[in-house]
Amino acid sequence: MRHTISITVANEAGELSRIVGLFSARGYNIETISVGKTLDQKWSKATIVTCGDEATIEQIVKQCARLARVKEVKAVTTLPHIEREMALIDVSVKAGDERQEVMSLVNIFRAKVVDISHEKMILELSGTQEKVDTFIEMLSPMAVNEVTRSGCVAINRLSPLEDSVKGLQYAA
Repeated sequence: MRHTISITVANEAGELSRIVGLFSARGYNIETISVGKTLDQKWSKATIVTCGDEATIEQIVKQCARLARVKEVKAVTTLPHIEREMALIDVSVKAGDERQEVMSLVNIFRAKVVDISHEKMILELSGTQEKVDTFIEMLSPMAVNEVTRSGCVAINRLSPLEDSVKGLQYAA
């Protein structure tokens, strides 16, 4: 089963390598990885998508948490969360019906045209992995020249509204 893990790690040279090394040494595959600074410049957040059963994911979380300079490790998929991925897609399309068909897909999927020439378009799409996969599949009858995808980024959802309201009522 697919799982997303969020790791807050020191923003220092070599830290990502240590995390990837842990996965490699234990035979865990990384499907996607995305890393960026947090609001505190001393820390980075790595979002890793991997596959495994609950016991495997629990082991990964525990082993990552034991690494020096790791502040926090969360199995994001164990709670309600939001995941997004971005793709840039280079498509060969000539003016006319073919271009209109691509523009229809762009509108349906809420994608963007980020570059255009007489013969090609570069499209940008953000969404779930399934949405990105479906968009690329729908473009496949055209000449898709290149696809570049970001790794997944994820964040846990906010508390349900009822819980927030109960908390406010309790505090009052």
